[in-house]
Amino acid sequence: RNVSIPKTIFVKKNDIYKDYVNELFKELGSPLIFKEPSTSFSLRVEKVYNTDEFVKIAKRFIKLSDRIVAQEYIESQFDWRIGVLNGRFLYGCKYIMPSETFKIQATINGHVVYCAVKSAPKEKIPMDVIDLAIKAANSIGKGLYGVDLKEANDTTYVIEVNDNPSLESGELDYYPNVYREIISYLTGR
Repeated sequence: RNVSIPKTIFVKKNDIYKDYVNELFKELGSPLIFKEPSTSFSLRVEKVYNTDEFVKIAKRFIKLSDRIVAQEYIESQFDWRIGVLNGRFLYGCKYIMPSETFKIQATINGHVVYCAVKSAPKEKIPMDVIDLAIKAANSIGKGLYGVDLKEANDTTYVIEVNDNPSLESGELDYYPNVYREIISYLTGR
């Protein structure tokens, strides 16, 4: 409840026809984001601009899932990644997208490129970002989550809640005790 997300519509196989897709664009705008739900690292996430492009990608994605996700595109220079453990803030960082893409990982001119990751001290992260991340994670459970958020148009949006967040270099520079906290949680200490 009260978790801001981009406008989202789940698309079924029977929905993949031009009239329906035209209505999606009217509802969500253009471009829109199209995701196959089991994706990770932006592997099956596309930005689509028109009906023909949508139908072509949808036919590919629907082979992997009985539903695919169409979302309003929210432009931003970076995503927040907030780590949440047992309903509490664990760490925060920014994923700064390469200028050529909207994804955290993409192939550009035959080369795989990744977003830059910048750890952010808690006091530099807007409190509404932290609060929304915790609320979103708590709506799923009390485990370890990485919540991706965007700020745009005076609103903070939850993009996704990852139940297997990566903890890699750059994300934890200001949080030296993250692994200790995770182990303590897992061992019940």
